Amino acid sequence: MISDLDEVLRQLLIRELPVKNGEVDIAFDQPKREWSSRISRPTLNLFLYDLRENNTLRQPEWQIKRNSDGTATKRRTPVRIDLHYVITAWAADPGDEHRLLTRTLMALCRIPTLPDDLLPESLQDQPVSIPVRVAQRDEFRSPADLWSAIDNELRPAIACTLTLALNPYQAISGPLVRTRDLRFTQTPDPAQDRSPEGASAGDRFWMVGGTLRGDGPFEGVRLVLAERGQPVPVQKDGRFVVGNLEAGTYTLEVSIEGHKPKRHKIVVPSKNYDLEI
Repeated sequence: MISDLDEVLRQLLIRELPVKNGEVDIAFDQPKREWSSRISRPTLNLFLYDLRENNTLRQPEWQIKRNSDGTATKRRTPVRIDLHYVITAWAADPGDEHRLLTRTLMALCRIPTLPDDLLPESLQDQPVSIPVRVAQRDEFRSPADLWSAIDNELRPAIACTLTLALNPYQAISGPLVRTRDLRFTQTPDPAQDRSPEGASAGDRFWMVGGTLRGDGPFEGVRLVLAERGQPVPVQKDGRFVVGNLEAGTYTLEVSIEGHKPKRHKIVVPSKNYDLEI
């Protein structure tokens, strides 16, 4: 994925500077003294010197996708990684280096995110467009330390940071949970059990969930548990949850403006509580 990003940056600079007839080389080498001594033509070098997680964008929540076959797919939120580049220009004349840096800085400042038309398939599935931050104050604070570490002379450079989403986690698929069983009992003594499950019918309560099936959206749909006259909230995608139910048969009344209310019977507990409207 990093090599794909390098190629996107190469194509971006060729297009935006622009680089015509190969007049400028674009490299991604570590700019050591030995490397720079071999340069024979103007070169723009993008050295990736650091990768680290962006803790500000960390999201510990799981992503849940509901599938049409009654299952759900659960996956952890991707990790957001900051890739820090230092961009330098190399030429025989300092004036040419400065002009090349200026053109690069102007090109990158015009682009807040990487253009979609340059992204390969490996970078298409990003949760948001890949941001490009250029010459920020908090980036590349100690340039002298970097140049000392790679044994070369201090020179002007542009700090550029891009943030990628990486998802190394395996997705988990399974059936949707439609019924929750809540039991109350005071003793585990089998002699006092009043049902095969160890709790009387009056000590068990259920929370059930279903989905309205039909033409959405469902903001204007009114759902009522008829036996209690209890309104049941309906989400935009038609999902609803009813709690504190004992085992038995109940009636859910669906009202849509301009239509006659319809009643649907549900049995608690059951495998499915979806309603066709």
